[in-house]
Amino acid sequence: MGLFDSLRISASALMAQRLRMDIVANNVANVNTTRGVDGKPYHRQTVTFREQNAGPSFGDLLGTARGETSPAGVSVAGIQQDTAPSRKVHQPDHPDADANGDIFLPNIDMVSEMTDLTDASRAYDASVTVLNTTKSIAQSALNIGRA
Repeated sequence: MGLFDSLRISASALMAQRLRMDIVANNVANVNTTRGVDGKPYHRQTVTFREQNAGPSFGDLLGTARGETSPAGVSVAGIQQDTAPSRKVHQPDHPDADANGDIFLPNIDMVSEMTDLTDASRAYDASVTVLNTTKSIAQSALNIGRA
């Protein structure tokens, strides 16, 4: 694995974790949204990652032909809506209450969201550390040539 492979993998992880943090922030912001554009309560969203396909560079094609696999990074496979049912709460004075005085709130658990946010933040920090370490190694290699 080369220097640029490490940088590319770290950069892809940074982008993926940033999107994950954005989705968590969106979920937290909509914790009390009882009516979306479709008239239904907001549904929690989750991010799914997958291995990023290596680019069609000559080195990647040659490595594949030799039976070697090249590290490629991470990409977002998709953003899915959680299928868990909405929470039913009795609030007869709410504007979105039905005939029984019940409203439906999003299926968002703040503990789960904060756990996801902490996990994404730590993964982001780890990727920044890898990026900075790779940069430091490259700088050290350049300094060897000066001596």
